[in-house]
Amino acid sequence: MDALRRTLLKGAGATGAIAAAMAAGVLKPSQVLAADINRAAFEAKDIAGALKAAGAANVADSTAIAIKAPDIAENGAVVPIEVSSSLPNTVSLSVLVDKNPFPLTSSFEFTNGAVPEMSLRVKMGQTSLVEALAKTADGKHFIAKKEVKVTVGGCGG
Repeated sequence: MDALRRTLLKGAGATGAIAAAMAAGVLKPSQVLAADINRAAFEAKDIAGALKAAGAANVADSTAIAIKAPDIAENGAVVPIEVSSSLPNTVSLSVLVDKNPFPLTSSFEFTNGAVPEMSLRVKMGQTSLVEALAKTADGKHFIAKKEVKVTVGGCGG
């Protein structure tokens, strides 16, 4: 049998099996591609509302959360931020930007001993506090803050 024909038949069979599973309702793309998100936290208009919706009413400041971000960002459209946590059993990290219209910019979950580190770029319209929220396995929340100054055209204004 020709190798190309064999490969084609295998691919067609796999595609048919997936299509049948989706048609039967056994496989739902929304369950496979994305977990449920906390819409209320992402739609909150201020930091307090976002923290409350995320279940972080009582947060403690922590030096075990490191935020690496520029002191002065010349382009507020792409501000690089790195967050890491050395808190034991960190299960999630979230980044909030105080003066953004929707402060909660991102939230990442870590399981099974994954290293709680993330790197992202956020949009900032003006000088603001960048806050990193960490949640531990026992449900406690910790926060660290760093001010990032956004300049227009890099002139320091």
